Amino acid sequence: MQYKATPFRSLGRLGLLALTLALAAGAANAQSIWKWRDKDGRVQVSDRPPPMEVPEKDILQRPHGARAPMAAASDAPMGAESASGVDPALEAKKNKALADKAAADKARLAADKARSDQVKLENCQRARNQLTALEGGQRVARMNDKGEREVLDDAGRAAEIARTRQIADANCQ
Repeated sequence: MQYKATPFRSLGRLGLLALTLALAAGAANAQSIWKWRDKDGRVQVSDRPPPMEVPEKDILQRPHGARAPMAAASDAPMGAESASGVDPALEAKKNKALADKAAADKARLAADKARSDQVKLENCQRARNQLTALEGGQRVARMNDKGEREVLDDAGRAAEIARTRQIADANCQ
């Protein structure tokens, strides 16, 4: 049986390897090509991405793995950016988040004030009840620092009435 000569057989293994590497390098190099139209309308070709000021619509070719920017995938139409270059949809989302945070802070402050008012109301009621008991002439006893029960005399009762009135005045406004 006779072998028919092909271009690959005559190259040999080393030649075939060199040809494969050359083709692969060329293909890899071709994949990293960027093409875009500059502001003067001329087509530019480079292995680097175009400058940021080049609009997305003027990019003619990008490398295989390069992704389009996220702003192009948004719901906003092309050219809808403001003069400052800020995406209106992103700006609206940011403003909504700030408004939500402000509303949550306001609700938290209102809840804190309601809790504080409830504590003051309870302290006021306790102070009034204590003041009524002290002014009613009943015998009143309290625990001293040794843990012993002692009955208040007239001077102790007067001092306790003055202290309880201060507490009532502070909480019953």
